[in-house]
Amino acid sequence: MLFSGKLAILRYDTPQFSIVQRGDHVLCAVTGERIPLNELRYWSVDHQEAYRGPAEAHAAYAAGGAANLSRRG
Repeated sequence: MLFSGKLAILRYDTPQFSIVQRGDHVLCAVTGERIPLNELRYWSVDHQEAYRGPAEAHAAYAAGGAANLSRRG
């Protein structure tokens, strides 16, 4: 794949996202884990951030964005 291993930059909209800079993954705003674009299902339009799954999305929403959470390494 041409963009293999490259971080994508996205614009998160409803109900989909658009690609600003091509890549094959984004990072979860809560955990920092890689999320392949074909597996990306959770994001915030308001905070413009991606989440690994529903638990991370809920935690970020409850905190008013992932920046308000402390990362667990």
